[in-house]
Amino acid sequence: SFNADLQESTPHAFAFNADGTKMYILGINNDTVYQYSLSTAFDISTGSYDSVGFSITNQEGAPYAITFNTDGTKMYVVGDYNDRAYQYSLTTAFDVSTASYDNVSFNFTSQDTLIRSMAFNSDGTKMYAVGQSNQKIFQYSLTTGFDVSTASYDNVSFSTTSQDAAPFDIRFSASGHKMYFIGRGNEYIYQYSTGL
Repeated sequence: SFNADLQESTPHAFAFNADGTKMYILGINNDTVYQYSLSTAFDISTGSYDSVGFSITNQEGAPYAITFNTDGTKMYVVGDYNDRAYQYSLTTAFDVSTASYDNVSFNFTSQDTLIRSMAFNSDGTKMYAVGQSNQKIFQYSLTTGFDVSTASYDNVSFSTTSQDAAPFDIRFSASGHKMYFIGRGNEYIYQYSTGL
């Protein structure tokens, strides 16, 4: 385990960089992305705080999720107050001290007003959002990969109610053949085949 309490007492999301040597924690207490180094890749017991943080307070006061594009030059935060995905640019890949807001966001409220998480496919041409009000995973297309200003709803969704009525987070395998989500109702991780 890893204790991030000195930075954030109410963490809601975390992420890794591509090779697992960096970890990021985001919470609703300070509305800040905190950055950590792992001396052994993907082993959180080797984590140490980089004394680096990036505040997203001007965009969102209740952040729930964080993700990056594949090369770490873009970062995305989803929040509960505005139900939007906010997009940021990093001049140094995966270094949040170099982040700046792109003045770009995507509004999910036409699909759900309690967005809890988001994810992309490998080239950023598909985006997925987890909505807790309607208990669905929603699918979007992006005409420019990883640019959420180009996103549009595909009118495609997947209901999670058969497994959990309070979906919270979503992930995909590298190939996209498997989808995983975690629910707060039953506290299980569920695995699906996407049929790709």
